[in-house]
Amino acid sequence: MTLSRLPRASRRHDASPRSRLPRRLAAAVAASALMAAGPAWGEGVLRIAMTAADIPTTTGMPNNGFEGMRFLGYPVFESLVLWDLTRTDGPAGLRPGLAERWEQSATDKKTWIFHLRRGVTFHDGTPFDADAVIWNLDRFFKADSPQYELQGAGITRARASLLESYARIDDHTVSITSSVVASYFPFMTAYVLFTSPASYEKAGRDWAKVAMLPAAGTGPFRITRVAPRESVVLARNDGYWDRERVAKVDTIRLSPIPEANARIAALRAGQVDWIEAPAPDGIASLKQAGFTITTGSYPHVWPWFYNIGAAASPLKDVRVRQALNYCIDREGMTNFLGGTAEPAVGWLKASDPNFGAPANRYRFDPDKGRALLAAAGYGVGKPLAFKVMISTSGSGQMQPLPMNEFLQENLSQACGVAVSFIVSEWQVLFSSLRSSPDAPSLQGAMALNVSSPSSDPSVMARYFSSANIPPKGFNFEHWADAAFDAALKTLSESADPAEIATATRAAHERLVDDPPWLFVVHDLNPRAMSPKVKGFVSPQSWFVDLTRVSVQ
Repeated sequence: MTLSRLPRASRRHDASPRSRLPRRLAAAVAASALMAAGPAWGEGVLRIAMTAADIPTTTGMPNNGFEGMRFLGYPVFESLVLWDLTRTDGPAGLRPGLAERWEQSATDKKTWIFHLRRGVTFHDGTPFDADAVIWNLDRFFKADSPQYELQGAGITRARASLLESYARIDDHTVSITSSVVASYFPFMTAYVLFTSPASYEKAGRDWAKVAMLPAAGTGPFRITRVAPRESVVLARNDGYWDRERVAKVDTIRLSPIPEANARIAALRAGQVDWIEAPAPDGIASLKQAGFTITTGSYPHVWPWFYNIGAAASPLKDVRVRQALNYCIDREGMTNFLGGTAEPAVGWLKASDPNFGAPANRYRFDPDKGRALLAAAGYGVGKPLAFKVMISTSGSGQMQPLPMNEFLQENLSQACGVAVSFIVSEWQVLFSSLRSSPDAPSLQGAMALNVSSPSSDPSVMARYFSSANIPPKGFNFEHWADAAFDAALKTLSESADPAEIATATRAAHERLVDDPPWLFVVHDLNPRAMSPKVKGFVSPQSWFVDLTRVSVQ
């Protein structure tokens, strides 16, 4: 069975069309404002339409998931360790950032020593040094520090969940200690961004005012204008420390346009130069009109997170979780998306050498799905029914409304499963990842549709380790698998690449055979751009190098 179009009568939501009207109006207003402002922008200006419903926060630790990090994280505020976005033949690895080098302590494998880059200054001219590092770490990890920022702390602690302590060694050296030995710990430090302490002082020690200053980072771009719900403007940092990566464009304007068709309209009207996640049914006509469409493999999976921990959750039974993975038509979904995705049968792609050899190789097999459901006590007389919380747009969410409607009809027709939706804004949905299983804010949802990176073992640990149940990490499901935890411990403590690879495969096999998620597709990261945009490279990463882009 392949579903190419859904009858509207089949679409069941807990949020009515009327409840979504303000979001549509907001998208229209944003697009109209963008069109009105467009002619004022000249050469050397890159105008990007994001999928976010509002601009990401601008204090130096942006919200809105990895889209926030993509556009208002790394381009402005950097980390000790950065992503190497120069290669396209494999997933992005790490490279030196604000630290020139780092090493694991010879006497304590939980401690890492970071040697800071000399001569780096924040956009406001103040020095980046060990004191600035400690100040920022206190901001995120020391709740009684004057500069503690609750929102930034919540995001950072979840991503760097193993960070336990830190110390200043000298002006240009710091140590950071994890709670357990973790070979992948440098990946976690890549998500800790640094803001000038002077920004906080200038704003009267008020983070809400820091957001509007704007705040100063060390990156290749600096923020020059912040207009909530409208745009953020970035200017090239001509004094950037990496002289090989001084940006080519003078200015970047980032605008939130959450609806895919509104983004396409803005691109066609010449009011933006680049849009994230174009609607699949508009891609062919954009190509015909001369726009550039870029796609590329990257570490991304679009799933449903099962709520296993809720008291009355039907997903406690592994047979139900497996059944749903056999009931969905992934090939049909990729066709529905115009080839901008590929089927996901695990957290990693099946072609990944670390995928392993799980017992379950998920495919569209309704008979097997129904048999597993029957064994778990569900069938015609007692159909499986549950709610899923989804968003209207957001970071990595692709086309969430039509994709979820596809799954809804697919599950109903193939396996008699009744799914209804709780429709929310992206940031509300993302915040729900840190909720307890029976929290009132979940409104009874037995799954969350939040896309995920699958870039490195630190992310695997953050999402699936039994030690990382919220608020410490992102194990929303309250999933615990002893074999997975044992494999994760091995890869964490080993320094042998072969042993790490073997343990990673073993861990991933458990993710497939005892699935905490419904694995749906891997996104191929489509973007649409004006032919005036030159130099863009689509790395195998959630992040992009905006310094290489020009507008001609």
